[in-house]
Amino acid sequence: MRRSTSSILALIAAAGLVGPAFGQSSDLEKRFDAQISPPEMSAWMKDQASEPNHVSSAHDKKNAETILAQFKSWGWDAHIESFQVLYPTPISESLELVAPTPFKATLTEAPIPGDDSSARTKDELPAYVAFQGDGDVTAPLVYVNYGMPADYDALARMGVSVKGKIVIARYGVGWRGLKPKLAQDHGAVGCIIYSDPHDDGYAVDDVYPKGAARPANGFQRGSVADMPLYPGDPLTPGVGATDKAKRLKREDAATILKIPVLPISYGDATHFLQALDGDVVPPSFRGSLPITYHVGGTDAAKVHIAVKSDWSLKTIYDVVAMMKGSTFPDQWVLRGNHHDGWVFGASDPISGHVAMMAEAKAIGGLAAKGYKPKRTLVYLSWDAEEPMLLGSTEWAETHADELKAKGVIYINTDGNARGFLGAEGSHSYEHLVNQVAGDVTDPQTGVSVEQRLRAALMVEGSAPGAGERARAAAKMAADPSHDLPIGPLGSGSDYSAFIEHLGLAALNLGYGGEGDSGGVYHSAYDTWEHHSRFVDPGFAYAGALAKTGGRLVLRIADADLPLQRYGNFAETVATYNDELKKLADGKREAAASQAKLIAAGAYKLADDPTHTNGPPNLLATVPYFNLAPLDNAVDHLKRSAKAYDMALAAKGAGLTPEAKAKLFELNRGLEQTLTADVGLPGRPWYKNLVYAPGKFTGYGAKTLPGVREAIEEERWSDADKYSVLTAQVLETYAGKLDDATKLLNGG
Repeated sequence: MRRSTSSILALIAAAGLVGPAFGQSSDLEKRFDAQISPPEMSAWMKDQASEPNHVSSAHDKKNAETILAQFKSWGWDAHIESFQVLYPTPISESLELVAPTPFKATLTEAPIPGDDSSARTKDELPAYVAFQGDGDVTAPLVYVNYGMPADYDALARMGVSVKGKIVIARYGVGWRGLKPKLAQDHGAVGCIIYSDPHDDGYAVDDVYPKGAARPANGFQRGSVADMPLYPGDPLTPGVGATDKAKRLKREDAATILKIPVLPISYGDATHFLQALDGDVVPPSFRGSLPITYHVGGTDAAKVHIAVKSDWSLKTIYDVVAMMKGSTFPDQWVLRGNHHDGWVFGASDPISGHVAMMAEAKAIGGLAAKGYKPKRTLVYLSWDAEEPMLLGSTEWAETHADELKAKGVIYINTDGNARGFLGAEGSHSYEHLVNQVAGDVTDPQTGVSVEQRLRAALMVEGSAPGAGERARAAAKMAADPSHDLPIGPLGSGSDYSAFIEHLGLAALNLGYGGEGDSGGVYHSAYDTWEHHSRFVDPGFAYAGALAKTGGRLVLRIADADLPLQRYGNFAETVATYNDELKKLADGKREAAASQAKLIAAGAYKLADDPTHTNGPPNLLATVPYFNLAPLDNAVDHLKRSAKAYDMALAAKGAGLTPEAKAKLFELNRGLEQTLTADVGLPGRPWYKNLVYAPGKFTGYGAKTLPGVREAIEEERWSDADKYSVLTAQVLETYAGKLDDATKLLNGG
């Protein structure tokens, strides 16, 4: 929970430093809003999602060419930038139950009655995950629940090993790619992933076409590249995949897995899971199929999996559109969304893409009537996000030096749905996000999206049984002097290269929580028909997203003074630092408690001897760490942030134009000080020491990751090392804020 910032906010409002007051959009923004057309966005989606749209498909290239023509027609200086990336496509694949009763999985999805798009199967990818390892193996089958570390601990206690076996895991809890990676690390020779109806099927809602949930024959494609090492083209880590790039050999690319992997439907998974014998699974392993779940692992159920891929380089097409700034052309406001999908890609990603295009058209309309942004706008339609952020990563790596010198912020969107605004990113922009949320009208209620979100948090936090975090959020939401928090960024979309590798400020936006696209995620049923019926009827929230993203772009592009406010960032980092101490103390107490229980024989007495195989693995004794450097740096950061915010509010408006420009540029490069060239342990591509995807969470963020993951993974020396390194980047950040404060105070 953040400290009250009412005094600072009052000064900011009085000085008029951050654009229009809440609920009072400028005339420019009203003219921008008037050009946003939900029917037009619906038509764009219907066209862009009319054929399979994966990398190397004919429609993917056609979409890029159409998008380029649209940008040009709206007055943008636009071009296509191509890269040559490794992208495997299936040549052949097979999955069958060999024993006890033969069954062959169906690796295609049948059309859905009433969904014309789903019948366009000509160029559709079958059941497939990118960057698995080709292979042809037959082995016993083991059910590993979600396939996360805790699941393997539970299996070990039951005496079940996956070495030499094929595992079947259900989607959910952790990122898709961790499931085969952990299976591979535990000695498995193959992996099957299915969507259990407990998570996105009939246990959640009526299945498509009656409802939004996943039908019995739907499956989830995706990438299983080892993204926590690095995203982008596996053969060119750290450099753009241009014609002249030096490439690794495929066998030397660490992000490509070694074992064959296939996704299947829960309709087919039922046959495989029913064949398993062995122990009945613990409660946490049980899904919603009408069967008794067993762990298997014996010769009773054997499976044959075979995958062969075309591992050639494929061309990808990024569309880059620019509108040159009138005053500061060498300061770039970047805005992106990808256009490739796994099949039709209506909800993911085109629902966000059409909102971005609506912004670009509206800004083009403003420019046609005389508007000139002060800073250069760069709108980016990415290709090859789905295989693992290839288009954005290769472009960012290719233009790294220029982006570091010119980039102000990267604003990302992806899928979008009916519901509440969600935002993650650089916490220095948290206040601006709140201000914009206060100026965008929620299509369903007529209040601002900020008011609706506050109401939802208050209701959730007051519900019986609400947890501590929900209650704290409700208390914050009830106090208008508190900004609503935005989340930290992990990975899973195109912001990764900008914030985590280059150190640029970044935001990721999207609406959701009410419209449901999870049941068709990465399937052939993610279509215009499904989206327009269940996810965002009338495309009202596509309009809300365009108005949200457009306001952020316009305000940052035209601001005379920096829009960052650092008190929120400082308090957020302080919270992360407190979490590190709680994490260490919790692990220390857990290890001591477990040691006492083992010594007393408690596990042996408490366990059912027919279902367990000895005590749990002994937890490591946790030493005490030297977190004092971090404590000192956080204290400096909090003091510096408060001083800067107060000085900006009191004196910013009175600066000369030259001083304002100097202050903006100083702030522009500030986020880059959070990076360290050494990067994170074992994965130096990730250089941001405040935000990163977790090694065992994938998409999910780890904050202060160098220290946090060292404690979690019991790398004690790294905890001390990264306490110092993280403190150093925070001290540098605070020092730059001190310089900015001196400038404001006339120093």
